[in-house]
Amino acid sequence: MVGQGVEKAMSHKDLIVWQKAMDLVVLVYKLAESFPKEETYRLTSQMTRSVVSVPANIAEGNARGGRKEYAHFLAIAKGSLMETETYLFLAIRLEYLAEAETVASLKLITEIGKMLTKLRSRLLTS
Repeated sequence: MVGQGVEKAMSHKDLIVWQKAMDLVVLVYKLAESFPKEETYRLTSQMTRSVVSVPANIAEGNARGGRKEYAHFLAIAKGSLMETETYLFLAIRLEYLAEAETVASLKLITEIGKMLTKLRSRLLTS
């Protein structure tokens, strides 16, 4: 599916990487529900904004005309993905989450990160 995004125009909704990023948003939102109320406008807000940025930037990049511009938005999505990962690690350190609670999200982050890197590479070398 990743390669198809390069060869022919397709909706962002058809991209597996976008679908997985949407799944990640749901997981992270559910995790954030358990954060203390005083974190609503701090860590909770930062983490949910960064995770939403991942599929949003994939979609925006896909809608753009050129490969370089698409690759740029994928780089932004990857940055937001790594930002989300950092917030999850902070939540563990602050004892808002147990490590076991984050396993699925962190695994998905790794998978999405690899997919974004591969898609971006294909866009820039084609």
